[in-house]
Amino acid sequence: MDVTRRRLLNALSCAGVPPALRGRSAPGHGDDDAPCARLLANLAGLLAGTAASNRRPETREPLRLLARRARADLAAMDRATGRELFAGLPLGDSEALLEESYRRLYGIALATGVPGGAAPGPSGDAAVRRRVLRGLVRLYEEHYGDRAPANHGNWFPWEIGIPRHAGRTLALLAPEAAALYPGLTAAYTAAMDRRLVHGADGDVDLDSRFHTAANLADITTNRMVQGALLRDPARIRKAVADQLTVLAPLDPYAPRHGVTDGFHRDGSFVQHGCVASTGSYGTALLTRVVEALSLLDGTGLGPGPEAVEAVAGWVRDGFAPLVFEGWMTETVKGRALTRPQDGYADTRAVCEAVLGLSALTTGARAGELRAYARHLGAACRVDGDPAAFVSPLSFARYADLLDDPAVRAADLAPRRGSFAFNAMDRTVHRRPGYAFVVARSSTRTSKYEYLNGENLMPWFQGDGAHRLYLSGEDQGPGHDLGHYATVSPYGLPGVSAPVERRRTVPELYGGALYYDDPSHPLAFTASSASQNAYVYFPRGTADWSGGTVLGAYGTAGMVQSDDAAFRDRALLPPGFTVYRDATATKSWFLFDDEIVVLAADVGDRAGRAVTTTVDARTARPDDRILVTGATRDGRPYEAPGDGADPCDLRWLRYADPTRGTAVGYLFLDAPPVRVRVDLAAGSPRALRLANPDAPVTRRVFTAAFERPAGAPPLRAGWALVPNADEERMRGYGRRGGPLRVLANSARLQAVAHTGLGLLAANCFAPGAHGTAALRLDGPGSVIVGHRPTGAPPGTVRVAVSDPTNGRPAVGVLLPGRWLRPVDGDPRVRVRRVRTGTRLDVDTRRAYGRSFTVTLR
Repeated sequence: MDVTRRRLLNALSCAGVPPALRGRSAPGHGDDDAPCARLLANLAGLLAGTAASNRRPETREPLRLLARRARADLAAMDRATGRELFAGLPLGDSEALLEESYRRLYGIALATGVPGGAAPGPSGDAAVRRRVLRGLVRLYEEHYGDRAPANHGNWFPWEIGIPRHAGRTLALLAPEAAALYPGLTAAYTAAMDRRLVHGADGDVDLDSRFHTAANLADITTNRMVQGALLRDPARIRKAVADQLTVLAPLDPYAPRHGVTDGFHRDGSFVQHGCVASTGSYGTALLTRVVEALSLLDGTGLGPGPEAVEAVAGWVRDGFAPLVFEGWMTETVKGRALTRPQDGYADTRAVCEAVLGLSALTTGARAGELRAYARHLGAACRVDGDPAAFVSPLSFARYADLLDDPAVRAADLAPRRGSFAFNAMDRTVHRRPGYAFVVARSSTRTSKYEYLNGENLMPWFQGDGAHRLYLSGEDQGPGHDLGHYATVSPYGLPGVSAPVERRRTVPELYGGALYYDDPSHPLAFTASSASQNAYVYFPRGTADWSGGTVLGAYGTAGMVQSDDAAFRDRALLPPGFTVYRDATATKSWFLFDDEIVVLAADVGDRAGRAVTTTVDARTARPDDRILVTGATRDGRPYEAPGDGADPCDLRWLRYADPTRGTAVGYLFLDAPPVRVRVDLAAGSPRALRLANPDAPVTRRVFTAAFERPAGAPPLRAGWALVPNADEERMRGYGRRGGPLRVLANSARLQAVAHTGLGLLAANCFAPGAHGTAALRLDGPGSVIVGHRPTGAPPGTVRVAVSDPTNGRPAVGVLLPGRWLRPVDGDPRVRVRRVRTGTRLDVDTRRAYGRSFTVTLR
């Protein structure tokens, strides 16, 4: 833009704006003004705080930080040239830079509207606010309005990001906008409607795959703000009605509007139809819905208390089990696991949402939420972090929690529990000293999420990769971005991967972030369904993935499979690259002190070598790592040297005395193990193009089985023993102490824990399979407890599930004497047979959930 034109835009007044911006908004009706004014007042308080909240000492530093950022952005405006509104953000080619320009305008406007805040500009807030409005006018005319170019690139900034920032900015500057540019708000809203290309007639389309879950909550919350600015309650009511569709638990057998995104009855959260995303899109949904409920509070336009109850259920069932000592597990973050934000920061967002939700209810529910917010805040280290929350109100509310002796911190998830999130193929096992999480995949759930240059090397993240979090330590060095930058993507903990080099999407397709071939019958474009299915989040091709829960114990299993792209390779364009996966059948048996892993049929149909990683742990470079153990013939084993050969180990112990943590590995039936301790460096940019290219160094411990090319399939059984000392590892003895592997094949995997009186089995094949104490008819998962806690002698509890999600019934035989039913799920039919007790479990439409019966 030439200088004359630039000066003209900078000097715009009401007389100089485009015609679309000169007309006045339609006057509101008297009854309509009050709820809209209340919504805007709620928004201002949420974003900028109130005079009371901003007098609190806890908000001083966050407000100073806000003012400093605004001053930095104003300085960037001063340095802008040519196509820039802010120096370094050229406009016209990148929707991401355009959205960032809107975000910075919003940040400046916010700093001018903080009651009691520091002024961001030397010329005073009024001049700064006028300058922000001139920036909005310029962006409207050149890049977003009716005469601006059409949408390009990623759809999200056009339909969600820019409307959010622009709408909030207009709300914060409403008096000045009405006086100087009275048509600006109406023009922007009309443009936002036009830019909603995935909607219907400028509004939400509940049948669109783009208008689901978190995306739907974003769009509808934006439209509530727009309705308040236009004094249009009908627009608000329509947005509220659309948003309320995300509150009901999803029924995968009868989806409304074809939508399977959102929270399922088992607490799973799914986005894009198949991505486990509680810690990313799920957090965004929680945040936005709580924001919307807060905006609607007192307006008379919002839903009833049942909405708060539904969201509180998300927190209890969907989030709490996934947060361990303040850290959100990476296994439910999709592509976001490669962003610099760590698990504590993810949890702070949940904590802030819980604080906001607690303010919207009363009584026992409010007390429960406040106690959980206090628990989260302490665990994720909110204190002293000026960027911990978004709203000044949250800092004040959290300070009130700390000052209230009646509010005692309390987790919503039990310290001892096993959780089967079968709708998103995740399993969580919690004990006071640790949490174990395993990520599975199937025909229902994607192997990973890659998108927009994020999570560039994701290939095996859903192939049984696990995370083991130990109590009492800073989780960052062992689980943050540095972990993924220094651990090989082929050697993730728990994964069996072929030995080969795969290329990232940009490497495969000449730097492009996706495969582009719109002329092909599958129409590969940036946002096409085929791109989703084969590039962004490909599903597995095996049905068997799931597990069973019996009280605080659990089992999980999966059949590792090729992804959908390899299966459909004959249908794909010649230039599309596919990769074949290794084969494996795996089970995890989740007890108190041990996690037993069985792996069978670990191999490769193409004859490649395959590596199965027992564990990979990272620590700070200066941490002192000790590795000890014993071989099967009783000789002591010490830390391996460079190039050490695999060793026939009975047990191994990894310890980090610097952090006071340890993990034991008991090899029940396993080939020789290669153990390494290396100092590794990697770049976060190799994982995500937007990350800094600054090297990260970690000390990396790896234990793995290596199957040579062309060798027969591998079979192995081992146990992870969190927080184990050497005495405990030696105590398992040669036979494995209380652990017994009863079967380990691609048909049946079964383990007994004699100390706990538990027998657990996963059956993967048709026909009858079993052990002396248990038989299953076809695919299924079962746990039998012979000594349930608190039960009379002779009591047996049994839990059964169908991990294929496709069987009408699962049959289980308990050989021996007749056991009569005492209590249980009505779907479990118990009958006496000649050889023992027969259970027939109706698993139709159960989506993998467990059914339990008590026998005596």
